[in-house]
Amino acid sequence: MTVRLRIAHTADLEPAELRAARALLDQAFDGGFSDQDWDHGLGGTHVLVHDRAGLAAHGSLVMRRIRHRGRWLRTGYVEAVAVRPDARRTGLGGRVLGELERIIGRAYDLGALSASEDGARLYTARGWQRWPGQVHALSPDGIVRLPDEEGDVFVRPALAGPLDPAGELVFDWRDGDVA
Repeated sequence: MTVRLRIAHTADLEPAELRAARALLDQAFDGGFSDQDWDHGLGGTHVLVHDRAGLAAHGSLVMRRIRHRGRWLRTGYVEAVAVRPDARRTGLGGRVLGELERIIGRAYDLGALSASEDGARLYTARGWQRWPGQVHALSPDGIVRLPDEEGDVFVRPALAGPLDPAGELVFDWRDGDVA
């Protein structure tokens, strides 16, 4: 299979490319990919893989801040990862993640993401670690615990080195799903 991989910032994507990425995500998540989910994946770096049929895979990386042990870490947060249903299990998701992981390793203190059970298998196979501790967010009302997010957060140590699993993670605030 001949594929073309492109890495681009949101600002460098044409409107048609953004529409194709959104359509792929809607298809891959069976309509369960919300406008807020889409918004979370914008403003950063996108990895797009095209095959003969069009856009086959997508993932994005946005900068967030996560506090751990009193230090705010510059975090490459993985969003909007999807592979077109007919192109699944062909390694395209791994190609997207490989590029995102390369960027995380060179430009961020930490990599992080929130995964479904289906996605968790892919991430753990690539060395991502399920966060065993508490997850919080710095909300407009102060720091709040996010027990529903615990167990779904995965981290990938980068420039800051390994994290202490006894410490908590405190995410910066955003509308919709925080983690």
